[in-house]
Amino acid sequence: MNNKHDSVSAKEALKLNLRAIRTIYATRKKVLALRLTKFAFAALTPYVGIRLSALLLDELAGARDPKVLTALVLWIIGSAAGITLIQSLLDRWHDGEQAGMYIHIDHIMSGKMASMDYADVEDTETYKLLSVINQSRQGGGWGLHHVTHNLNNLWSSLFSLGGGVALTVTLFTTPVPEGSGLAFLNSPWVTAGVILLFIAVSLAVPAMTAVCDRQRAKVVTRHNLSNRLFSYYGRYGDREETAVDARIYDLGRFCDKYNFDKTNLFSSKGYFAKLNRGKLGFLSTLSAAASVLFTGLVYLYVCVKGWSGAFGVGAVTQYVGAVTMLFAGSFRNILSELSDMKNNAYFLKLVFRFLDIPNRMYQGSLTVEKRRDRDYEIEFKNVSFKYPGADTYALKNVSLKFKVGQRLAVVGRNGSGKTTFIKLLCRLYDPTEGEILLNGIDIRKYDYKDYMGVFSVVFQDFRLFSLPVGENVAGKVDYHRALAESCIRDSGLGDRLDSLEQGLDTFLGKDYETGGIDLSGGEKQKLALARALYKNAPFIILDEPTAALDPVAEAEVYQSFDKIVGDKTAIYISHRLSSCRFCDVVAVFDGGALVQMGSHDDLVADENGQYHKLWHAQAQYYAEEQV
Repeated sequence: MNNKHDSVSAKEALKLNLRAIRTIYATRKKVLALRLTKFAFAALTPYVGIRLSALLLDELAGARDPKVLTALVLWIIGSAAGITLIQSLLDRWHDGEQAGMYIHIDHIMSGKMASMDYADVEDTETYKLLSVINQSRQGGGWGLHHVTHNLNNLWSSLFSLGGGVALTVTLFTTPVPEGSGLAFLNSPWVTAGVILLFIAVSLAVPAMTAVCDRQRAKVVTRHNLSNRLFSYYGRYGDREETAVDARIYDLGRFCDKYNFDKTNLFSSKGYFAKLNRGKLGFLSTLSAAASVLFTGLVYLYVCVKGWSGAFGVGAVTQYVGAVTMLFAGSFRNILSELSDMKNNAYFLKLVFRFLDIPNRMYQGSLTVEKRRDRDYEIEFKNVSFKYPGADTYALKNVSLKFKVGQRLAVVGRNGSGKTTFIKLLCRLYDPTEGEILLNGIDIRKYDYKDYMGVFSVVFQDFRLFSLPVGENVAGKVDYHRALAESCIRDSGLGDRLDSLEQGLDTFLGKDYETGGIDLSGGEKQKLALARALYKNAPFIILDEPTAALDPVAEAEVYQSFDKIVGDKTAIYISHRLSSCRFCDVVAVFDGGALVQMGSHDDLVADENGQYHKLWHAQAQYYAEEQV
């Protein structure tokens, strides 16, 4: 991936950052206002202490009036206590909101992934883009999360700048007494020169920092790759799924290559080490030196004017603190944040490239009729389909029809088009040619979510979550507990459920609950079936969820499930034929085409057909079912 960060102009960077702020705070405007208040308060309150301390020192060096000193001390104590109390309340609120903000930003990204067309979800380019975005965030903190950091610091620095100017302006306007040998300091040219010198030295530090930051941003791809390698190989032994192989094959030695390689990006002989010993190290040292030089110049100028009689010792304290905060703090931070925002703009482009992926699939508007008699009919009419970017058809001229209540087996060798058939049926994709009808109406005309509600699907690579058993079955937090339990028992997991002390509230896995349980492969499949039953959709589809089982065990699962399907339509997808004997219709796919369709007995009897060959090639696994 090419990282041309310098190609992002200042104008484009400004637009990207403003859009990012609108995106993040679109639904959190109150949070934005309260957050800005917090940072404004934090930026301005240090000047209160500086001013009060200056007044106290002036009084100590002057009249020493006990009443004035007492009042000043009380003001200092009271203001410090009040500021601390308010700041603590604001900090507590901010910390909670900041944690929520990270979740909010993650929700923006995950929400886009959940709402985009499935064709884009499966597109490898989408995952590459999302991977770069996530790695950039995890490795360097770049992207949308970085915008909140920039905004907080920039807002704080701008308010701090205002406070610093208010307390500093009299440093340059208060004249040295006439007759003093230093009266030349009253010259506007000298004053302008001192201000320009302060600005120049202040500019040098963020300029050098910006060079270092740009250099690090330019190698983000290598940075991300090194992080990924370390995250994978550095924790290879921690993962349960790799624990056996790691021991049998002593893979720790294999991982050492990536974990202890001194030429790694972050290691002693790596790229960053070379940079830090060279240009970046020199600039960092020079930056530190410039900071010290600036502090020295501030003390020199303020103390010289104070020594000449322009102001008292209290004002010296005020001006040194205010000028340092103004130029070395606020002014420098503003420049650093602006530079950082420009660097981050490249990564914001990636984020918005992802968020701007359009939804091309027509969503429809018709409501799917909720029929009490469940009288639904699905028809494929000359359906052909090519995956995006593919040259060949995954399905070609498929035509078939089936009704609710039927049992349909879709069989064929791996790659014959079975899963593609289901993806089109569920409208994860739309046909390239032809149409799919539900009760005589093109499914593209139905409201997309409404149509999806017609199907319950258990895919081969189904996923369960590290959540309680009941929530896994229902797919929601608030659910019908009696129905969930009934579905679990119907799926054949009743005895397992009875053995659990916490019943439906038992967590799966130990990711979030030490008392969680680990299910066997067969138990997971049954729980996935229970989830399909809970949805109570008129169509239930099993897309080879039992492929990991042996043929006989798979046949038993299908037969057991067939008994509890009831009046629903059950579609069984498999490259094995264990489900075919009890199905009303068998559809045989080969090379993306529907080559046969009929009952099991009729298809077996056709000795020239594809099904006959498949059945007899597998008959040894179903000895008790041979015809």
